Amino acid sequence: MLYTGGMTSPSPALVDRFRADLAALNGGCGPIGIAVSGGPDSLALLLLAHAAFPGEVSAATVDHGLRSESRNEALEVARVCIELSCPHSILEVTVPRGGEGIQGEARRARYRALGEWMREAGLERLLTAHHVDDQAETLLMRLQRGSGVSGLAGVRARRPFPEGGENSLILRPLLGWRRAELAAIVREAGLQPADDPSNRDEANDRVRMRRQIAESEWIDVAALAHTARVLADAEEALAGVTSLFAEQRVEAAGDSLLLRPGGLDDEMLRRLALHCIRRVAPDAAPRGEQVTGLLQALRKGRTTTLAGVKCSGGPRFRFEPAPPRRS
Repeated sequence: MLYTGGMTSPSPALVDRFRADLAALNGGCGPIGIAVSGGPDSLALLLLAHAAFPGEVSAATVDHGLRSESRNEALEVARVCIELSCPHSILEVTVPRGGEGIQGEARRARYRALGEWMREAGLERLLTAHHVDDQAETLLMRLQRGSGVSGLAGVRARRPFPEGGENSLILRPLLGWRRAELAAIVREAGLQPADDPSNRDEANDRVRMRRQIAESEWIDVAALAHTARVLADAEEALAGVTSLFAEQRVEAAGDSLLLRPGGLDDEMLRRLALHCIRRVAPDAAPRGEQVTGLLQALRKGRTTTLAGVKCSGGPRFRFEPAPPRRS
């Protein structure tokens, strides 16, 4: 059970801290949407947001249908929201098998559903419960995978959320909070979080990394999160430079984009190739090693397809929608 009655609100000091953290993200004002899974992090976010902005919070729980318990967990979140007089919706999704793996497909389905919910509810701000420990885990996982600056920037505190509408934002005001702090808020409120066994499954990279961090005597989680913030600033600066180069180096030719690669270093060429791919296929999310392989092929004048985009080498690289596959 998530809730047995007699809920206690977070302390005024914690509520003030949360209010200040959200204000620092410059996310505007007005109604707030919150993604609440029923785990301790998102329940703490719900409690803090409701206490800080009473009457302005709506919540949604995505039921991926991957576990038999998920429906009951969503209903328990609904009970908590009724006690808080907070509007709540359960969003049922179907997660396709294959693709980028079950976790990746679940993430894509979740954000599509949340975006549709935001549009229907007239919300422009979605809060999620990513915190300092999540940020440290993400940074170390991506270091291990050989990610570049963009990947090492970790979870962004603020980013556009086109799935929710033209002006929609995802805001993560808990990136300065520790997992243990959030668990304490939920415990002191009298709530029992949902228990997702996948959070203990060591087949999951994040679970293994979480255990390694917990067992380490030298890893400084707060310092890692700070590094991710510094890298996020660097990534934002590089994105601005990429936009300037794109104006000079990329031109449209019908349904195609042409990129002049001459004289560009590897990093800027990689960024401009990604820029072209995402303009042709906005949902494209190729992995770093895939883009590296693509550039090697393009430099040799070859033609290849990546993320639904036909990419051709030569003096000017051409990016265009890939023709449909023959059945």
